[in-house]
Amino acid sequence: MGQYLAFDLGAESGRAISGTLHNGTLAIEELHRFPNEPLRTDEALCWDIERLWGEIRRGIHIAHERGFHPDGIGIDTWGVDYGLLDASGKLIENPRHYRDGRNNGMMEAVFARVSREDVFAATGIQFMQFNTLYQLYAASLETPKTLARAHRLLNIPDLFNYWLTGEARSEATIASTTQFFNPVTMNWATGLLTRLGLPGQILCPVVMPGTALGKTLALPHTSVYATAGHDTASAVAAAPADGGPDWCYISSGTWSLMGLELDRPVIGSQTLALNFTNEVGVAGKIRLLKNIAGLWLLQECRRAWMAEGIAYSYEQLARMAADARPHSAVIDPDAFLEPGDMPRKIDDYCRRTGQEPPATHSEYARAILECLALRYRQVLESLETLGGRKIAVIHIVGGGSRNAVLNQFVADATGRHVVAGPSEATAIGNILVQAMGAGELVGLDQLRAVVRRSFAPVPVDPRSDPQAAADWERAYERYRAVVSG
Repeated sequence: MGQYLAFDLGAESGRAISGTLHNGTLAIEELHRFPNEPLRTDEALCWDIERLWGEIRRGIHIAHERGFHPDGIGIDTWGVDYGLLDASGKLIENPRHYRDGRNNGMMEAVFARVSREDVFAATGIQFMQFNTLYQLYAASLETPKTLARAHRLLNIPDLFNYWLTGEARSEATIASTTQFFNPVTMNWATGLLTRLGLPGQILCPVVMPGTALGKTLALPHTSVYATAGHDTASAVAAAPADGGPDWCYISSGTWSLMGLELDRPVIGSQTLALNFTNEVGVAGKIRLLKNIAGLWLLQECRRAWMAEGIAYSYEQLARMAADARPHSAVIDPDAFLEPGDMPRKIDDYCRRTGQEPPATHSEYARAILECLALRYRQVLESLETLGGRKIAVIHIVGGGSRNAVLNQFVADATGRHVVAGPSEATAIGNILVQAMGAGELVGLDQLRAVVRRSFAPVPVDPRSDPQAAADWERAYERYRAVVSG
């Protein structure tokens, strides 16, 4: 019986979740939950990394208070962000938040020195202004003295692993989000950094998911595993697919990450034109995917309404969306990257595109969920083109899989069978990759068999109403016209 402790840190909150693997089934329990709120100053938007580190230590303490003595600990987080260590191993400054404004314009500044085509050929990664490459280039321009002090660069889960063990290593799934990692060679694209005048010598040796890093400094009998450190990689590993190539996944949360699991990267002109990404998965797999803004828009609307004194739960918002007028407005979810007054931003977008803005909070919620489903359909069509296969099943995992209204919209908009859950896929994948590292499981097939035995998914089929299907078709044509225009 293996016992493992997973720390899953997302953009809104973090959790410590225990997992016990016994006779081929997994039982999990949430031990500790904590908010993840950035620090905002006049100069920067940063992560409160010391507080998060304190919450991790608190989670370990709670586990032991409850008599849970893990054989392993693993940490997964969001991608791209990083910390810099000086020669003594001390963190130089709080890591910047990927939504920090200093990233604006950095892609264009990089392309002035290295072409977009060359960057993609070396990395196979989707172009987004917050990728680590552009953050690091921004640092070289804005705070060159700080960067010059750096002895090591560690992405966020690797930073916590370093504090737990003293071992500075870069786990491959999180490294692959940086846009200076080559998924073909499975190593750093240091030539790209050299061309940009960035310090490749600060990068750490790369290790694969499931690698045992060593014992914790505080708990000499507990191993720390470099699990799939990118939360999406952990979530995809726990998708309960049962073989065959006809499925895709959506890791649904603040971000939606939609893609295929492949044996090798797809790096070519078509992938570049469609702006897809090749990130590393578990067991040598490649995650060919697209980053989509996800439930971020709904979260930001909820935050804005809360500031006005109206506090909705996410369950309320889903019910409101279900009852609202359908297809009132279409929006591009990827047009809203920066925080702040999301309802006003949606209003401005609608007016710019010749539409009436939503009239009620319910219509905002419905428009967001509908347009996520329409965006998924658009990405699905591109995945079928790039993967050369017809997709019959969409596995939706992660916290967003609890949104039954969105799941139904996805089935209706795409005409595909949807399998929702597990909602805790990220923590489950984290735990089971640790178990792979410990030798309890061998390969993704065994891992996913444990998931299917342990957690009941929710099947969702498209509604059989011909009028509703026709309405979705018209909405999709309208969506494509607005987005392309």
